[in-house]
Amino acid sequence: MESDQPKDWRFKLHEVIYESNTPAGKAFDVGLLIAIFSSIIVVMLDSVQSIHLKYGKLFNITEWIFAALFTIEYILRLVSIRKPIKYVFSPLGIIDLVALLPSYLSIFFIGAQSLLVFRALRLLRVFRIFKLGHFLTEINFLTTALKNSVRKISIFLLTVLTITVILGSVMYLVEKRENGFSNIPESIYWAIVTITTVGYGDISPITPLGKFVASVVMLIGYAIIAVPTGIITHDIALAARQKKELPESCPSCSREGHDSDALFCKYCGSSLFR
Repeated sequence: MESDQPKDWRFKLHEVIYESNTPAGKAFDVGLLIAIFSSIIVVMLDSVQSIHLKYGKLFNITEWIFAALFTIEYILRLVSIRKPIKYVFSPLGIIDLVALLPSYLSIFFIGAQSLLVFRALRLLRVFRIFKLGHFLTEINFLTTALKNSVRKISIFLLTVLTITVILGSVMYLVEKRENGFSNIPESIYWAIVTITTVGYGDISPITPLGKFVASVVMLIGYAIIAVPTGIITHDIALAARQKKELPESCPSCSREGHDSDALFCKYCGSSLFR
């Protein structure tokens, strides 16, 4: 009986921290979300010099309170799974660790010369916002959709690159090395800026033929914008229709995205049910 108690305690803790389909899990997620956003707001406000001079000490105390809370949360995540090393080296685990380290590294940077380093380290705390991935239960099928789109998007980008090289070379010939089109690389730069509808205006054609080519490039740019959006949207729709996953995460490695009839984790092979 004694050997089952720690197991049961870890299982309950795992449900609260990693699952979002229980009242306790939802409450934990909401509380953690509030803490994450609050810590980011504190860092943002503290970066304003006038506010820092007035409330700097209060912000410093608040940041250390958040650091303690996130440290406890990180430790609980390691304790509640059977294979904590897998979580430590997972993307979200690394992000959690990176978000914590600046708070403790700042202790070793004391003195006026190291103050700038200390302020730079504090900026890394913004990585806490990526902990929102813990709450995105649909992230697995979105990742699948994006992976399925990689080849199509790569071919599309190669086509766009070819078009910009051709159009840049044409504009170089049309403008006869004048009006900013002094060489082919500069002309290709103009084509990229124009075809992406950014339009800095630092280089612009003057000749009638050059303006005609520029008009064609602009129209191509608007047509190009819709292509990658359509590709990704199509793959997301396919992935959503095929998605049949368990809401639970693996109690060993904390990974999600298992099939609805799965009994074992497809990432580490551990049982999904204790």
